[in-house]
Amino acid sequence: MTEPGPLSSLAADCDEADQIGFDGDQADLADRLSLRRVAGWGTELDDVSEVEYRQLRLERVVLVGIGTAGQTEAEVDRSLDELRRLAETAGCVVLAGLAQRRARPDPATFIGRGKTEELRQVVLAEAADTVICDGELGPAQLRNLEDRVQVKVIDRTALILDIFAQHAKSVEGQTQVELAQLQYLRQRLRGWGGNLSRQVGGRASGGAGIGGRGPGETKLETDRRRLASRVAHLKASLKRRQTTRQVRRQERVRQGVPSVALVGYTNAGKSSLLNRLTGAGALVDDALFATLDPTTRRSQTADGRVFTLTDTVGFIRRLPHDLVEAFRSTLEESVAADLLLHVVDGADADPVGQIAAVREVLASIAADQRPELLVVNKIDRADPEVLTQLRRGWPEAVFVSARSGAGLDQLKARLAAGLPRPRQRVEGLIPYSRGDLIDQIHRRGELIALEHGPTGSQVEAWVDDELAAQIAAAADGGQVRPAVAPARP
Repeated sequence: MTEPGPLSSLAADCDEADQIGFDGDQADLADRLSLRRVAGWGTELDDVSEVEYRQLRLERVVLVGIGTAGQTEAEVDRSLDELRRLAETAGCVVLAGLAQRRARPDPATFIGRGKTEELRQVVLAEAADTVICDGELGPAQLRNLEDRVQVKVIDRTALILDIFAQHAKSVEGQTQVELAQLQYLRQRLRGWGGNLSRQVGGRASGGAGIGGRGPGETKLETDRRRLASRVAHLKASLKRRQTTRQVRRQERVRQGVPSVALVGYTNAGKSSLLNRLTGAGALVDDALFATLDPTTRRSQTADGRVFTLTDTVGFIRRLPHDLVEAFRSTLEESVAADLLLHVVDGADADPVGQIAAVREVLASIAADQRPELLVVNKIDRADPEVLTQLRRGWPEAVFVSARSGAGLDQLKARLAAGLPRPRQRVEGLIPYSRGDLIDQIHRRGELIALEHGPTGSQVEAWVDDELAAQIAAAADGGQVRPAVAPARP
C-alpha cells in the first residue's frame, strides 16, 4: 500500500476546511497552491530544435544568524527558525543554518572571518545558490560577503520584501511593496564595468557642440535619478489613495459606524478570526504574511449595532523600517480604529515576544494609545502551561480558537462592550413618515424604549450627534439630552 503523497495530504486539508466552511471557498488560496513548487519534484524540458535544456527547481539556501550581547541561545534559535519559515514561504529549500555568538555584527562581513570561511565550505558542500543573513546588511557587508562566498547574499529585509512582492494583489498593495523595495535599493545600487561609463562628454556628446561637452553622467547616477523619480511617483500615487481612504473613513465616522481593526503577529490567525466573525471568506494559509491587502467587512453586535471589522497586515520582529513607511497608509486603519483586537498565536513558542513585537510596531505608528482587547488564538493547539502563564499575565485577555469556535461567544460579548457608546439621549414622537430614523436607531444607536401610537412612534434611545439632530428636527416636541454615565443601560 503506497503512502499518501503531498497532493493527497493537501486534498485532505482542503476537505477538512470545506467541512468547517467558515473560511469560504478559498479561491485565492487554490490559485496560490497551484503555483507552489514541491520539494523533490522537477520539470525538465528538452527542446532539441533550439538545442536548449532547462530545469526548474527550488532555490537552495543556507541561513546565517548571529547572537549579540543580551540575547539568549533560545532567542537566537527562535529567530533563525523564523528566518527558515520566511525562506520556505518565499519558495526556498533550506539546506543548513549557521549561528555565531559575537558582541556585535562584523562591520565588514556581518559574521567574522573564520565563520565566513566556514560558510563558504558549507555552501560548496551543499551546492547552495543563496545565503540569507538574519539581519539587515549594509551595502559594503553585502558586497564583501558575496565576494567571499561566491554566491548571492541577501538579508532578512530583502527576503521579507520578496514575500510581500509575491503576495500583494491589489494595486495599492503592489504600489506599497514597490516603494519599499526601491527605498531599500536606493543605498545598495552598484555598477559594474560599462555601468560606470560616461553617457555624454567630448566627442561622445553626439556632435552637440559648444555646451554639450563635459564629464557627463555615469550609468549609476542615471539609475539613482530614475529611482528617485519613480519613488516620488509612487508616493504621490499612495497619497491620492490615502485621500480616498480618509474620505471613506470620515463617512463611516459621520454615520456613527464604529471601526475595529485586527492586528497581531503574522500567521496568528487574524484572517480566520475575520471569517469566523463576518463570513468574509478572506484568504487563510499557514504561511507568514499570507495577508497583505486589508479586508473590511460590516458586522453587528447581538443588540444590532453595526460596526466594521478590518483585517490588517501582520507584524514581525524587526519589521523593516522602509516597509512600515510604505504601508503607513494601510496601517492607519489601526491608528483610526475605535478598538484594536490584538490577536496572539497561543501555540507559538514565544507568544510573549509576539505581544512585545506587535506593540513596538503599534507605538511606531502612534496606535499604541488605542483601546486594545488581547485575543489569544489557537488554544486548541497550545500548550496548557503556556495558556496558564498567559492567563496569569493578561487576565483581561480572551482565549479563543478560530478553527474550533471555542471562546467566540465571549469574544463577541467583549467586542460589543468595547465599542464606543452613543453619546446623546433622545426622546420624542417620530411620525410614521420618518420610519427611516427608527431603522437608523436600530443600526447606529441603542434603543431604550419604543411605543407605537396613532400618529407615530414614541422613542427613547442613545444615538450619535448627527442622528440626534435629525431626530430632534423630525420629532414632535423632541428633546436631545447629553449622555449621563449613571443612566447608561
